[in-house]
Amino acid sequence: MHTTSNSDVLRRIRRLLWAAVAISVLAFGGAALWRAQTPSDLPAPRVTGEAAILNAYTLTEHTGRTVTADAYAGRWQLVFFGFTFCPDICPTTLAYMASIMDWLGPEADRVAPIFVTVDPARDTVDVMADYVAAFHPRLIGLTGTEAQTAEAAANFLVWYERAEDAAAPDGYLMAHSGYIYLMRPDGRFETIFREGDQPPKKLAEEISVRIKKDDRAE
Repeated sequence: MHTTSNSDVLRRIRRLLWAAVAISVLAFGGAALWRAQTPSDLPAPRVTGEAAILNAYTLTEHTGRTVTADAYAGRWQLVFFGFTFCPDICPTTLAYMASIMDWLGPEADRVAPIFVTVDPARDTVDVMADYVAAFHPRLIGLTGTEAQTAEAAANFLVWYERAEDAAAPDGYLMAHSGYIYLMRPDGRFETIFREGDQPPKKLAEEISVRIKKDDRAE
């Protein structure tokens, strides 16, 4: 496999984000976006018809097992990228996702809420296990190497970078985009949400409608 430096990968993520995710937000996946490059050792990506958001990664779950996107096939997935030392956006968004899962009721069995760290140096398996348990028993935490994290973020068109901050733990924070991705049971991209745009109950109802509509189409 060709090795790319982390800084080069992050630059590629930024170019993809500003050129593609802005369009995706406006069109909710309906606009044509650039296709991200996928390394040969990742599982074959599942791609929505027009949006270049790829549900492809190899990471480590908070339980310690190595997983790919196939581990959650058959369930709808709510995917959010952040980090455990985040002072505001991440805990707020994860609490929002937890409320959505509660409002889904029995249909929560059909949804996998996933939190992917963009700070794998600090967010080890043990750290992720303790962190996700504080929000919801169904919440899944994923971490990995720097390279695995960079590739996962690039495939989801997620921007992130280290931001030096003397007042922060270890002297830095991680700046990152804050969207929640809804992925279909077959792994394709469905749409994106953002915490605060609507109450968790309303979003849970919207997800439930999408689940029922998909069931009728089968």
